[in-house]
Amino acid sequence: MANSPQRTRLGAVGVDAAQAPTPEKLYLENTLLRVAGALFRHNKRDPNSDATPIVVTGTSDEKTITIRPDPVIGQPGQLAHKLFFALIKKHSDHGLPIRSDVSFSKREIMRLVGRKSWGGKNSEELARALYEIHHTFIQAQFKGANGNWTEHSFNIFPEILIERRALASDPIEACTVTLAEPIIRSLKDDHFTCLNHDLMAKLSTIGQALYVRLFFHFANLHEGPGGRSLTFQKRYDAICRDWLGGLRAHMHGSRISQQLSPHIEQLTKAGFLAGHHLAKARGGDGFVMSFWPGPLFYQDYDRFYRRRRPISEQPEAVAASSVGDALKVAYLFTEKLTGRPARSIAYVTTKDRGTAAMLLSELSIDEIPAFIDYALREAERTNFDIRTLGGTRQYLAPFIAAKTRREVVREHVAHVSAERPEDGDWGQRLILAQRLFETLPIDQQAGIRAEANAKAAKYAGSLRDRMRDHHIARITAERYADQLKPDDNASPSDLAA
Repeated sequence: MANSPQRTRLGAVGVDAAQAPTPEKLYLENTLLRVAGALFRHNKRDPNSDATPIVVTGTSDEKTITIRPDPVIGQPGQLAHKLFFALIKKHSDHGLPIRSDVSFSKREIMRLVGRKSWGGKNSEELARALYEIHHTFIQAQFKGANGNWTEHSFNIFPEILIERRALASDPIEACTVTLAEPIIRSLKDDHFTCLNHDLMAKLSTIGQALYVRLFFHFANLHEGPGGRSLTFQKRYDAICRDWLGGLRAHMHGSRISQQLSPHIEQLTKAGFLAGHHLAKARGGDGFVMSFWPGPLFYQDYDRFYRRRRPISEQPEAVAASSVGDALKVAYLFTEKLTGRPARSIAYVTTKDRGTAAMLLSELSIDEIPAFIDYALREAERTNFDIRTLGGTRQYLAPFIAAKTRREVVREHVAHVSAERPEDGDWGQRLILAQRLFETLPIDQQAGIRAEANAKAAKYAGSLRDRMRDHHIARITAERYADQLKPDDNASPSDLAA
């Protein structure tokens, strides 16, 4: 298993990088790069699919990563590997600002993982692959600048939101996956490796795993055009353990060649590798593999790093953001309705996700929690058995009207506070009265609203609406003065916030 005579010098890179088309890029955070190699198993028949912890050590003893697969689901497999890189690619396409989540439609999922049909079996295989990664626990130990040891524990995908058409047995229609906060923070600090996604799309999962690690190490060794020839060496058994998810390590060169040569040949034909070699380790204990980069590595290194362009926000990110936000709203509603945490909610329906998208066209994502609380409170007050997010539609107009009234009162309070500081207590009462009005029975609200309309009738246009809202707060404050207790330590602006 060798073609080492075909070594490539740095100066002899073949095609000029400037003449080659720019490939699609994938930005892989450096901790994920190390984790991914050990995390995914690449042989369906490999018995190493249990929950045995996997320890990954670097070139020094100053950083160790421990991977703990779920004891029930086991170690993530090949589909999880494909899905992982599809998610990372979609996240890379978002550009700036760096988002903490990434969303997929059914069509995108099918295309990215290479599935032409989408029945119940395919959908459940996808769900299992997602949860294989979701339930895997990562613990990173590293020595800080002050010499103290730090431990950081997290799940790569701490939250997964899934949409199904109506029933738990229906295929997945869309999903949103959240990336771990340490990963996002590291990406913002530019701790990532830029990879050639066009090349990765043509490789097997083992070929992808080899490419990711080899590019990372070649890039670290690269000293520029005209420099010495690059060579990277690593023990074969360590490659199986750290790069290929614990792939079985063979004892004979012929078996090793049969195992890895097809995947390495993919990299050689693509021009990423110029040569590779398998030799006995010193002392005869195992094997050592050597790799030499080909012209494609140097082209990509030049394109990705020497002529690197600033990352910008992509139009697709806006659409993906809307899908993800709608799923979050649907999950939040179910969480508030049932009292169950989001992590215990298996899915939301397509209908609820559609309603969530409609709500987001009227309200900001930050206003949604208050609206859902308002709708559930009003439904309980009127004995309406609300079961779906669609049931909240009837409360949207009153909520927006109440929001407008609060804005009017805030403006009035700010004016009173500026002109007559001694009337600050009255400003507090108006704000408290506005809040109280929203909780009153419907018949009492109707009486106050009728009186306020009469007082505002002499005004025209939008001024009439604003004066009506002002009078609603004032009349409520007068009628229910005994229920209003201003806080001596709170300013009107505090209450109006």
